[in-house]
Amino acid sequence: MKSAGLSVLATLATAVTLSACAANAPAGSAPGTAASPAPAAAIGQRDLTPAEKQVIMDAVGLNLVNPKTARYHWAKFPAMTAEDSVNYCATVDGKSPYPAYNGRQAYIVETKVLGGRVISATMGLIAGGKDAALVTKMCAKYDLDPNKAM
Repeated sequence: MKSAGLSVLATLATAVTLSACAANAPAGSAPGTAASPAPAAAIGQRDLTPAEKQVIMDAVGLNLVNPKTARYHWAKFPAMTAEDSVNYCATVDGKSPYPAYNGRQAYIVETKVLGGRVISATMGLIAGGKDAALVTKMCAKYDLDPNKAM
């Protein structure tokens, strides 16, 4: 009789645990499935402000021989972000410390966002030539494409 009571108790505990999981599932998702973040296109996109562009140029410029002569091609930025850290991918035409990378270079930076605006940026990766594909591949992990920069 004692083992039957423990079996009922264990079943009850499992049922309560599973019902708590279902109750805490994000709206619109089935229990046991993880919610995936909305793609940037679904949230909306915007142009960066001149101040935000300068923050990114300061981070990218540290990796260029002459940052003042660089020509930046800007991609859109999410209009709304749920996170305070957002990855950003675009391209720059500039002189690299590595001659094979001179010219068009793809980059990814991690931006810090406060109040919906970029307040800082940290270089993740920059590469030109045939290695620009490495940056494009890394950006694709975040549903970004530096080749869409204009």
